[in-house]
Amino acid sequence: MASIRRELVGLIEREAIPREQVERAVRLSGLHPTGRAWSVFVDRLLLWLGTLALAFAVLFFIAYNWAEMTRWLRFGLVQVALVAAIAVYCWGARRPEVARASLTAASLLLGVLLALFGQVYQTGADPWQLFFIWAVLMLPWVLVARFDVLWVAWLGLLNVSLALYFRIWGGAFGLFASDVAALWGLFVLNTLALVAWELAARRWYWLAAGWPTRLLALGGGIPITLLVITFIFNERADFSPSLLVYALWLLALYVVYRHWKPDLFMLAGGCLSAIVVTTLFLGRHLFGQAEAAGFLMMSLVVLGLGSAAVLWLKRLHVEMSS
Repeated sequence: MASIRRELVGLIEREAIPREQVERAVRLSGLHPTGRAWSVFVDRLLLWLGTLALAFAVLFFIAYNWAEMTRWLRFGLVQVALVAAIAVYCWGARRPEVARASLTAASLLLGVLLALFGQVYQTGADPWQLFFIWAVLMLPWVLVARFDVLWVAWLGLLNVSLALYFRIWGGAFGLFASDVAALWGLFVLNTLALVAWELAARRWYWLAAGWPTRLLALGGGIPITLLVITFIFNERADFSPSLLVYALWLLALYVVYRHWKPDLFMLAGGCLSAIVVTTLFLGRHLFGQAEAAGFLMMSLVVLGLGSAAVLWLKRLHVEMSS
């Protein structure tokens, strides 16, 4: 379905709206925010900036005054701030924006408390355990909040903990090197999260915002692209399962976001990934033969593939807008 802006532009170009009425039509269409809309925007902006400032102020205050503060004072300050954030949530439960901001602050302060505990007692735990425990303890608040930003933050903690775990311990049974295992872990986690998010968004409207799914698609697409690039430049490998998985990922991306849920951003990301992989694959073989000719061919390939992708995406954009 065409947007209101596109429909209005079409009416103006066809002169269906008299020139003297264009300004009134634009005002009635709601394209320009009203004074009330600006007031709501400023109010929410100040709420979130103030919430984040207070949460980070606790962290910076303790770090700056570390030597002058006793152990109990450090823990007491963080815990008081944490309890205050929960109290604000209970007090403002009927105001969704206040409740979400307070739970976000509480989630940040929980991480500060865990970091403080590890710094004071020097437990010797691996870094990934901090982020994993943070995600586990934060999960009930994420479930209660029904807030997409907190869900994305929770998934971000899982990404960090998973990447740090594989960087330390490598793949299962030593099948993969640490870096490769980390990329595989991130790809599987974010792809499963993307599938779950898309299915859940059909039932719960608050998950229907487009930016989290696009962020998760990047979280899955970048690792699988890097895995294929790693294989391309690995002279000792003749085959890698990443090739098959990458082909299936591109096919699924096309089928889902071309026919089931059209999304130009997702398709553009798939095109960019395919262009990068194709260019590097050709570059590795062409440079080995003649460097000057290889650079020339690489330039032509990039221009050709980029132009083809732009034309295809523009045609899809017209179809999706009609």
